[in-house]
Amino acid sequence: MSLTAAIAQFAPGEDKAANVDTMIGLLTQAAERGAQLVVLPEFAVFTASAMDDRFVDSAEPLDGPSVTRLARASAELGVSVVVGLNEPAGDGRIHNTLVALQDGAIAAVYRKVHLYDAFGYKESDRVLAADPSTPELLELDGFRIGMQTCYDLRFPETTRWLVDAGADVIALPAEWVPGPLKEYHWNTLLRARAIENTVYVVAADQIAPGGSGNSAILDPMGIPLAGLGEAEGVGVAVLERDRLDTVRTINPALTLRRYRVEPGR
Repeated sequence: MSLTAAIAQFAPGEDKAANVDTMIGLLTQAAERGAQLVVLPEFAVFTASAMDDRFVDSAEPLDGPSVTRLARASAELGVSVVVGLNEPAGDGRIHNTLVALQDGAIAAVYRKVHLYDAFGYKESDRVLAADPSTPELLELDGFRIGMQTCYDLRFPETTRWLVDAGADVIALPAEWVPGPLKEYHWNTLLRARAIENTVYVVAADQIAPGGSGNSAILDPMGIPLAGLGEAEGVGVAVLERDRLDTVRTINPALTLRRYRVEPGR
């Protein structure tokens, strides 16, 4: 049993229609290369140079035109898609939201729990943090896919919570802001989350100016299966069920552990 997954990275801007056009082009490239699952970046529908009212003013509900276009494209191309957008939260802020699209409809939703109030940034000024809840998983060809985004990566319990819910693939859209040691942190933490949870990680970042690029697909031993540098593009890799089962037999860390993760405040 296998699943062909793709990472697609680009630099979203303030023109939502143009961003969706770019994403549909990337989805088309991925589909032509056999992808069944495509992960796109965080805030792929709209990104501005600062976290200000532009994110709030441009926000769309999940049945808005951008998600509707992407859902239609995913159905036409025969691929499932995970993509990030700014969704109205109802209190003058937004949710930093991921949607999983399958067969032309929304199959799962995740709203960011850990906001990026770090490294001089203040995401919570415009974004409402979601409360931890039972994860919604995307089921695809015998694989269960959990979602988290960007700063969540720095909290290992986030991935463990998804794995405890049954995820064996982590889809991780990001806008990993460039800065000193940031690429090093990104690559290190992606590998750590794959190894410690014995899961596949499919991580799609924005490229400059908003992100650091370096999108990657890692296997449950932390081995890179596909990777991208700093430029717009698509990377594809095959996820194998046998590899997942073998790694979990060799390294049964999930069954040997003696601590459990519980949602916090």
